[in-house]
Amino acid sequence: MAYEELGSNALEYFPCRYGKSKLLFRGPKRKLEGDYVAVLGGSETYGRFVERPYPALAEELLGRKVVNFGIGNAGLDVFAQDPTIRDACSRAKVTVIQIGGAQNMSNRFYAVHPRRNDRFLRASTLLKTVYRDVDFTEFNFTRHLLTALKRESAERFAMVEQELKEAWTARMKTLVSGIESDVVLLWLSDHPPEACVTRTADGGDPLFVDRAMLREVSVYAAGVVEVVVSRDEITAGRERLVFGALEEPAAREMLGTVAHEKAAAALHSVLAPLL
Repeated sequence: MAYEELGSNALEYFPCRYGKSKLLFRGPKRKLEGDYVAVLGGSETYGRFVERPYPALAEELLGRKVVNFGIGNAGLDVFAQDPTIRDACSRAKVTVIQIGGAQNMSNRFYAVHPRRNDRFLRASTLLKTVYRDVDFTEFNFTRHLLTALKRESAERFAMVEQELKEAWTARMKTLVSGIESDVVLLWLSDHPPEACVTRTADGGDPLFVDRAMLREVSVYAAGVVEVVVSRDEITAGRERLVFGALEEPAAREMLGTVAHEKAAAALHSVLAPLL
């Protein structure tokens, strides 16, 4: 199915805010009352280029309100630092957290933008010491930074990767344990946790997250849902994405509509007993 003629704004996301939060979420805006399910996550949860992302599909299956708090390219910082969203999750009956990568969050080596977590702000003194020959003013995004650092020295990059893994695990524990409702973790990817992806240049989310990290965080959760989408399913699902010609490169990085259908079905079996 082709969407080249629909223009760059072919899909309406009805962006909205909740309470005093400065964050923009996918609408239409929902009332945060009753036994609703809150869903935190990145671009797949937001449902970029997807007419009905998995939170909307899960709502149909469950017969309960599911509120989409997904944000494009979100890291853990954006949710951990927003009291409005943390409160909304604590008041929910259940909170679903899509597992994201470890690259888009501040750590001992670099800082990211507080709301647009994929934006690199500055390198720490420690990182500048480890990589004395790198000009950090050249970088605007975390993936570009990490790709360059790994290319410069795989040996020194091992320290950066280990820091990201440790920071992600600690931050996830804090986020999950700080939510008063039951929490279900969602792994939605093109690979299982055992096949941890460390290729910084070509996708592979959740970047740097492996089975051991997921297991360490899962003890704080009421359940874990793992959805792995095959290459054929991704190809088929991308045929139903809605995007304009200029958006095609970004659309080709998404998992596609089949992934959302599988995620909704898998979540239904775990969430239903908790509601």
